[in-house]
Amino acid sequence: MVFWVPILTWVLALACAGLAIFRAPSPRPPGFVIDRLLRTILLFPVGLESLWAALGHIVFAAQAAASIGWAPSPFQFEVGVANLGIGLAGVVGAFLSSWHYRLAVAIMTTGFLGGAAAGHMVQIAATGNLAAGNAGPILYTDVLTPLSLLVLLALSWRRARA
Repeated sequence: MVFWVPILTWVLALACAGLAIFRAPSPRPPGFVIDRLLRTILLFPVGLESLWAALGHIVFAAQAAASIGWAPSPFQFEVGVANLGIGLAGVVGAFLSSWHYRLAVAIMTTGFLGGAAAGHMVQIAATGNLAAGNAGPILYTDVLTPLSLLVLLALSWRRARA
């Protein structure tokens, strides 16, 4: 499950964005594609994936720790609660069109996932930990998700200022 959820959330995000773009009447307004990508990334890779991670770290802590290659820790509850907040903010951001709210969610997501990615890379280098929850798709989406949010928000900045 740890291997597939990050991949599935990205597949769902891109498929739903593609479907929304395909079904929209022509001509599509400027920024429409960027908005649909932002919405679906906030909903799936940020929102639902973070809620899934929260569930794992809070309710199934031993299994989550094992998938990362770590021993269970009381800090998992704190990581789970942080994931819960990010997940809820991502779901809300998917349905709000406020550029500033989405920026705030992107900054929070970048701080958390960027730090997690750095931690995973340190673990790989220091201990050779190649567990699926440390070196698998989670690592890639810990980099891809915040990077894509920041790029899409930068692309939509001019329209948000107008």
